[in-house]
Amino acid sequence: MSDLYVKVCGITDVEQLEWAIDLGYDAVGLMRAPKSQRLVNVETARRLAEHAAGRIETFAVGLTLDQVEPVRDAVDTVQLYEYADVASLALASDTPPHSTKGLDYWFYDASHGTGTFTEIPDWVRDVDARFVLAGGLNPDNVTEVVTRYQPDGVDVSSGVESSAGVKDYALMKAFIDAVRAV
Repeated sequence: MSDLYVKVCGITDVEQLEWAIDLGYDAVGLMRAPKSQRLVNVETARRLAEHAAGRIETFAVGLTLDQVEPVRDAVDTVQLYEYADVASLALASDTPPHSTKGLDYWFYDASHGTGTFTEIPDWVRDVDARFVLAGGLNPDNVTEVVTRYQPDGVDVSSGVESSAGVKDYALMKAFIDAVRAV
């Protein structure tokens, strides 16, 4: 049984958050990038983070620090697509980071929120950070990807949705079951 770190991103309501907790996910992402179909406003993000407190790790996810700043104090980790000098930073990129100093996590994500899977370059294994694969993962491909790249964790969003921005309990269960079986 796998002890991989498993995050589900794009949680938009309490029901989805409860599913993630009940199914054994390690973390949830609350999207703050304005163009995302999974965008939650500041009030909703704060309410979800408060509901999750002490039960599951929370990430505020944005492209830049200014997008997550209004909720940064309510979440455990800030996930950005550019470096920022903040505590509990997860940096997401499709290129090697210049430095991993101060990073809690490094997410390899070539999809940039599109949910499209692309081949993962071999250099990802050489990054000296807690390495999480994201982008285009789903219940059907996660086992092969984890076996091949041996990340510290995986992150899923659209791969567990019935439609854009709408999480599906059965798909969330199938994904975490596939990961835990590796």
